[in-house]
Amino acid sequence: MSDGARPAAARRIGTEPARMNGDYDLLVVGGGINGAGIARDAAGRGLSVLLVEQDDLAGHTSSASTKLIHGGLRYLEHREFRLVRKALAERERLIAAAPHILWPMRFVMPHDAHLRPAWMIRVGLFFYDHLARRDRLAGSRAVDLRSHPAGRALRPAFRRGFEYSDGWADDARLVVLNAIDARERGATVLTRTRCEAVTRDGGWHALLAGPSGRTAVGARALVNAAGPWAADFLHRRSPLAARHRVRLVKGSHIVVRRLFDHDHAYIFQAPDRRIVFALPYEGDFTLLGTTDVEHGGDPGAARISGAEIEYLCMMANRYFARGIAAADVVWSFAGLRPLLDDDSDDPSAVTRDYVLDLDEQGAPALSVFGGKLTTYRVLAEAAVDRVATALGGNRTAWTAGVPLPGGDLPGADFDRFQRETAARWPWLPSALCLRLARAYGTRMERILGAAKAMADLGDAVLPGLYATEIDYLLREEWACTADDILWRRSKLGLHLGPEAPAILDRWIAARRPAVA
Repeated sequence: MSDGARPAAARRIGTEPARMNGDYDLLVVGGGINGAGIARDAAGRGLSVLLVEQDDLAGHTSSASTKLIHGGLRYLEHREFRLVRKALAERERLIAAAPHILWPMRFVMPHDAHLRPAWMIRVGLFFYDHLARRDRLAGSRAVDLRSHPAGRALRPAFRRGFEYSDGWADDARLVVLNAIDARERGATVLTRTRCEAVTRDGGWHALLAGPSGRTAVGARALVNAAGPWAADFLHRRSPLAARHRVRLVKGSHIVVRRLFDHDHAYIFQAPDRRIVFALPYEGDFTLLGTTDVEHGGDPGAARISGAEIEYLCMMANRYFARGIAAADVVWSFAGLRPLLDDDSDDPSAVTRDYVLDLDEQGAPALSVFGGKLTTYRVLAEAAVDRVATALGGNRTAWTAGVPLPGGDLPGADFDRFQRETAARWPWLPSALCLRLARAYGTRMERILGAAKAMADLGDAVLPGLYATEIDYLLREEWACTADDILWRRSKLGLHLGPEAPAILDRWIAARRPAVA
């Protein structure tokens, strides 16, 4: 297969994987952003790939981020210039690759002279503007909050501030799009499938446990991209030793009713030198996060604490004129960042960079430690470079300029694409048309097809959610439950009542034989 080429036909989900009785070149354990990115890159280089995920794609950390594609302005204080430069360069590549789910956003930082002097912020923003080339994102500037639209929502004491650019991301959909592209380039993707054990004997032999029972598979190389479970996987399910320590740092977020009526985001400085973002979210809401709290014990048990909720409310109340309390929280989520342990005493200062640990004492095994959403593509590229070399191949990297599924918008111009979709399907309610365009990009064609009227979309299972879209998600995007659809493939759960998940799960249970 030529670099970046797509096979003529995609493998359908729900069919028996083509190679389950044979060996793969690469077994990837973990269906978060790093695992999905590695599977996509490797499949596009012609390697036969099996990706297994014990839960849903993006079921944990990769759907619990602050939803940003950013360089990490605060990392400059920790002198992580290499990481910031790498992440800044990736912002523009990723926005170009999927402009329907990633887009530029302007951030406003109210200045609090008690925390950081203005000169320090100006210097940091100068580096932020110039460490990597910018084509799509505007540079930083000082702003007068007495006249700037973002100033109206703030306390009157904040009179000046700074504005700069970063990017927004639909994190869970970014994972799914990488998995779709991996599948369409020949990979097999199995969700709800746990890798119970691996052994090394010439190659790798894995015991998998999934919905249909246990299966044994073989692979020439192994990638451990299990995120918060990476060290546990090595210790409990493999013969390998963990050569790096991982710190699990919990990042929690809250969602409240909209606190401001413009499209800028805020970055707030905290007295403890941490930062908190306030982001416009899903039209009617504001997302506030994140925290940095050490987590011990079961990675699957991470939940936001009352103290974290109070902290985020306190930070909002420090800056916003309108106060909030715990009772105003309509949704919250927490994710564990599996960060490389650099012996820092401050969880906020732990490096967000990554290490790729390749063990070649036999069949190759590569473990991923650390990383962040923004740099997943370069991490995947470096990982596949190392694995391909260990396997004796010479395959060229290809992902830097290739759109993700649905991201092939003309000129990467979402506004133009949105106008075209509204003209093509004028009978679609504008809010539904925008949501479908944002979620699926050019692939909304696969949902709407030849539909001529709302009746052609099938049952209105829930307000704004129709049978044709649900069928597509069950058939093409590995969705199995209401939570998969309402909270990861979309955020419709925020807009619907508490009865919605049960209604959707009943509909799925009745429908599944028809779409399998």
